[in-house]
Amino acid sequence: MTARLLTLRTIVTMDPSLRVIHDGGIIIRGNTIERVLDAGELQALRGFDGEIEAATTLTAIPGFVQTHIHLCQTLFRGMADDLELLDWLKGRIFPLEAAHSPDSMYASARCGIAELIRSGTTTILDMGSIHHEEEIVRAIHETGLRAFVGKALMDVNGIMPDFKEPTEQALGSALREAERWHGSSEGRIRYAVAPRFILSCSEPLLKEAYAMTKSFPGMLFHTHAAENRGEMEAVRQRCAMGNIEYFETMGILHANTCLAHCIWLNDDELSLLAERQAKVLHCPSSNSKLGSGVARIPEMRRRGITISLGADGAPCNNTLDMFHEMRMAALIQKPLHGPTAMDARAVFAMATVGGAEALGLDQEIGSIEAGKKADIVLLNLDRAWNPVGGQDIDGPYSSIVYSSSPENVVSVMVNGKWLYNAGSFLALDEPRVVEAARTALHQLTGRIRS
Repeated sequence: MTARLLTLRTIVTMDPSLRVIHDGGIIIRGNTIERVLDAGELQALRGFDGEIEAATTLTAIPGFVQTHIHLCQTLFRGMADDLELLDWLKGRIFPLEAAHSPDSMYASARCGIAELIRSGTTTILDMGSIHHEEEIVRAIHETGLRAFVGKALMDVNGIMPDFKEPTEQALGSALREAERWHGSSEGRIRYAVAPRFILSCSEPLLKEAYAMTKSFPGMLFHTHAAENRGEMEAVRQRCAMGNIEYFETMGILHANTCLAHCIWLNDDELSLLAERQAKVLHCPSSNSKLGSGVARIPEMRRRGITISLGADGAPCNNTLDMFHEMRMAALIQKPLHGPTAMDARAVFAMATVGGAEALGLDQEIGSIEAGKKADIVLLNLDRAWNPVGGQDIDGPYSSIVYSSSPENVVSVMVNGKWLYNAGSFLALDEPRVVEAARTALHQLTGRIRS
């Protein structure tokens, strides 16, 4: 297997010592990082028998890990603006999701994946809809992204009563999907059982869904929790307790439990998250746009809770861009807790190693280290809106978190393969992806009107 050597201006490793290497290199063999070289080691390298790719004006970072995405909703961008969560679901999202066909689901997923890759995201935790999960998996397999996938489980729906499944049917289809896809596509695709949220799930469904994770190594339990005040009030009326307390009573609060949002939590619930090592999937842009609130991220970090980032769905964010999410994660905390509350390096860690830890993949991805998968993004930080070459006072973190955007992304590699290189997609035809999405959306909205 031939090795490749990337020579780089800067390597932001995010290894345990947080090394930032200048004028170094990365040796890749197959889908794995074989060696990370500092300047001295690169200069001393003799007789390298492999391909050399010179990127000496670029900065290498670990691929971004987004831990809460809804690819099924990408087509709905701009169609559900300026609403609170439950109204957003009732009036727009549930009817639109229910109208999906296999073609529209596939088009939605490909459109979202193109945006994710173009903006440097290499791994996602995705929650699908009730139907057509196979189309999301097909799009991920074809495009080369790394992902946890899982259909949304809903056996209760007081918002749109027809949009649900019988409990056993929902669980049975999830089990079949897990058996088929967990560990597929050379290990790039794994399964996460995904009850949508407490208000759409019976207690038996929640318990059995979590029990399913015990039968598959590395499977995750992925759901929404404590996102909105109206939702919280409804949960308390039904369960006589908050989301996290309810999960604890059912025995489904563990290290493989991934909870999106977690805004409206009391101190006891924070203690439970820390004690059980459950993971928080922070979605600052979605939480701001829906008016849901600001999660207590600084307090969670002090308690040792693993925090990662996700854009959520395009209709409650309007972008799947991790650069935007990092900047928001930093800025929304500063008026509440002071300017030092969320520094750029801490936020960048949430977008990389924090995401890997949340998914249980911290031994595989999240940093640029020997033995990890070659999921690497190359940035050009020589842009007018960046500090000069990204050489800001605390290293490149400020330039990446506060100043960069997808326009800085030059190349994206997943599992040792370029998915986007020198400004071009290798496995996607972007104009055709956009045209297919436009056609699919027109047909989908026609089904709703009819």
